[in-house]
Amino acid sequence: MSYDEGLAQRIRETLEEEPGYAEKKMFGGLCFLLFGNMVCGIIQEDLIVRVGVDHYEKALTEPHARKFDLTGRPLKGWVMVSGEAADDDDVLQDWLKRAVSFVRNLRINKGSESVSRN
Repeated sequence: MSYDEGLAQRIRETLEEEPGYAEKKMFGGLCFLLFGNMVCGIIQEDLIVRVGVDHYEKALTEPHARKFDLTGRPLKGWVMVSGEAADDDDVLQDWLKRAVSFVRNLRINKGSESVSRN
C-alpha cells in the first residue's frame, strides 16, 4: 500500500518543528508521532487522525470523516478523513491541530501520573 506523498509533505511542514517529532511507516502507510505517540497518518490518500475517545463521536459527524477500520473492528478515538477533504489546507490544519492537542494532553497526563507514583 502506498500513501499520498504530497499530503505527507504538507503534514511534515506543519509538524516537523514540534518537539519529539518523528515519522514511521505503519499500516501500509506513513504515521507521524510526537514523543512516540501517534498523532496522525496517511493510508493511500486518506488522513488518519487521533481525536481521542471523548471527541470520537462528534468527529464522526463531520463532513468526510468516517471510522478508522482496517480489520473489521473500528479503532475508537481515531477517524479517517477523505483525501479530498484533506486537500483543503484549512481542513487539514484543523484536524492536525486537534490531533496535536490530544497527543500533547496525553504527554502531560502521563508525566503527572509518573510524578504522583513516586
